[in-house]
Parts: sequence; C-alpha cells; structure tokens
Amino acid sequence: MNLSSKRAWVLALVSAALIAAFLFYPEHRAHLFGLLPYAFLFACPLLHFFHGGHHHGRNPRPNGDRP
Repeated sequence: MNLSSKRAWVLALVSAALIAAFLFYPEHRAHLFGLLPYAFLFACPLLHFFHGGHHHGRNPRPNGDRP
C-alpha cells in the first residue's frame, strides 16, 4: 500500500475511527444517550439560523408585489 496517496490515508483514518468507535461504545453508551436530548436542543437554534430565508413571519406573495 502506497502511504503517499490521499486515499490510503483516508482509508486508514476511517478504519481507526471505526475501531475506536467499536471499542468506546460499550463503555460510554450511557453518557452518549444521556447527552442526546441536549444535542437535539443545541441543534434547534442551529437549524433555525442556517435554514435560510429568515422571513420573520412574513409570507411573500407569489408574484412579488407589495400591497
């Protein structure tokens, strides 16, 4: 395997991450699932911010005319 290629490094990093996840999951499962509700709460403002548009309650008219 040629370690100078980018594909080889990516494959090695992905393999190491999968092995680490397999070894850490049983020991830290309770911590992971305990923090999961907070991850959803943290994601809500991010989704609102990055949703785009930011209409702030205004509904644009289909033809773009203002009253």
